[in-house]
Amino acid sequence: MRRSLFLRIVEGVMNQDSFFQSNHDATGRSSLSPLQKCTATIRMLAYGVAVDVVDEYLRIGESTPTLCVKKFVRAVNVVFGDEYLRRPNVADVERLLHVGEQRGFHGMLGSIDCMHWKWKNCRVAWRGQYARGDHKTPTTMLEAVASQDLWIWHAFFGVPGTLNDINVLDRFPVFREVLEGKALKVQFSVNGRIYNLGYYLTDGIYPNWATFVKSIPLPQGPKHKLFTMKQEAARKDVERAFGVLQPHFAIISGPSRMWCKDLIAEIMRACIIMHNMIVEDERDTYVRQFDYTDEDVNFEVSMPTVSQNHLPEYDEYLRNHKRIRNRSTNNQLQSDLIEEIWNRFEDEGYDD
Repeated sequence: MRRSLFLRIVEGVMNQDSFFQSNHDATGRSSLSPLQKCTATIRMLAYGVAVDVVDEYLRIGESTPTLCVKKFVRAVNVVFGDEYLRRPNVADVERLLHVGEQRGFHGMLGSIDCMHWKWKNCRVAWRGQYARGDHKTPTTMLEAVASQDLWIWHAFFGVPGTLNDINVLDRFPVFREVLEGKALKVQFSVNGRIYNLGYYLTDGIYPNWATFVKSIPLPQGPKHKLFTMKQEAARKDVERAFGVLQPHFAIISGPSRMWCKDLIAEIMRACIIMHNMIVEDERDTYVRQFDYTDEDVNFEVSMPTVSQNHLPEYDEYLRNHKRIRNRSTNNQLQSDLIEEIWNRFEDEGYDD
């Protein structure tokens, strides 16, 4: 991250927790500075090294960096969590929909997928809840939604029993606001047909819900082959986000040596928050910015009419639940997207 961003994080953490502020002992000797503590923490998160490594560079004992990591990730979650790990607002959804429309997927809100973080020091009594057959060690799973600029919008991590993507999906709160009637109303048109529910691009393991658009396993014909190629190219956004998140913070790419699962979750959440901060700080250098102020956009986004403190009746909840899991809507949406992408390919061609 850039120096300015690092100093902003140091200032926010220092104002949140007095542990990072400088003080003096009874002899008048100054304690470790906020820069020393935050630098030791960032080095441990970025390089995934043990606590005794920072002693050679920053002259800090073994116990102090451990305490710094615990307090640092909690402070980052408190200070920056509401801003950098939030749900998309009206402006965010409009931008996401426009980017999706430019790529040929009208109504797309992002890509969804999972990643594993090995847990080396998992307790023996918990191994059955975090073990998986294709992994030799227990793992904790992160399911996330990412956009083209690598911003991670939704993150769900570390629930026991989450052995594969389907188990995580059953507990993933991304559709909770839709079921409760609190989600933003999205209306868009695909191949002349109106839809009122945004969707995410997924791989083949996810079910055929109205909120998912999957690729075709064995595409037959030029239309299906073109759609599969474009869908897989756009779906790689979340894979790219994971591929950037792990090198930025190597602590989550190697086996976790933490014993407390709550601390592991706080570390993952803090790394995602700082990842989004880096994306915001450097987004202009690698993402083409879309200007759609003078264009005729083919979607509408509005606030929900249901109060934020009011839960709908049970019948409305069931209707929303059936609307999300509607397989026929998924099939119709996929067919309309195939035709829309093919027509665009014939008329204008893709700027690849």
